[in-house]
Amino acid sequence: MNWIKTFFIIVWRLWFYFIVITPLILLLPFLLLTTSKEKWYPGTFAIGKLWAGIVLYGMGFFPKVTYNTKLDRKKSYMLTANHTSMVDIMMMIYVSKTPFVFIGKKELAKLPVFGWIYKRSCILVDRSNAKSRKEAFVQAQRRLKNGVSICIFPEGGVPDDISIKLDDFKDGAFRLSIEHQIPIVPISFPDSKKRFRYGFDSGSPGILRAIVHPLIETKGLELNLVNRKLLKQKTAQAIASKLYW
Repeated sequence: MNWIKTFFIIVWRLWFYFIVITPLILLLPFLLLTTSKEKWYPGTFAIGKLWAGIVLYGMGFFPKVTYNTKLDRKKSYMLTANHTSMVDIMMMIYVSKTPFVFIGKKELAKLPVFGWIYKRSCILVDRSNAKSRKEAFVQAQRRLKNGVSICIFPEGGVPDDISIKLDDFKDGAFRLSIEHQIPIVPISFPDSKKRFRYGFDSGSPGILRAIVHPLIETKGLELNLVNRKLLKQKTAQAIASKLYW
């Protein structure tokens, strides 16, 4: 019976790639338009919310969001969350009530269809390259000044060891938050690893919870090592408090 279960899991996971790419192809004319100018980015984000809903519900996932803070659509935030699955991207778009730009790995731009749109709508960074990190930081500053929020998975990637609940955080999100005096929004995704972790041998449809924690304010904080460390600690504690594995 195990091989039957494995077969269906593999088919279900292959379906994921189909349902990710197909809506993007159908929505391509609209994405070409909205990604042609930065000021039209809210249109890109609206299309992204439609796409995220199609993927999540199409996979048999049922998002359940708990908001412990009120997000103002007219304000910029630094959105942060744990990162254990590809569906974290869709969940973040689904959860956010305000348009945001991802800062993500440059390697994802190589993926067919998705990678092309990802490159046009997100800020790409090669974390091993100092110049790339600096360029990404400058782009993020510009987008924040234009009133768009930023999303960073502060772990910097998915830990290879699946037993790790929350990996060490990088500095980028916290440096930007202090520089622009914007609140940090910690978000916990407690079910992503169970439902759809990387690899083809596990997963199942079901509820995907997201817990949006109270804001962590940065107003009045100076940009120094002590404050960055304090914000990392507060954010990690909030996110980890709702991770149960």
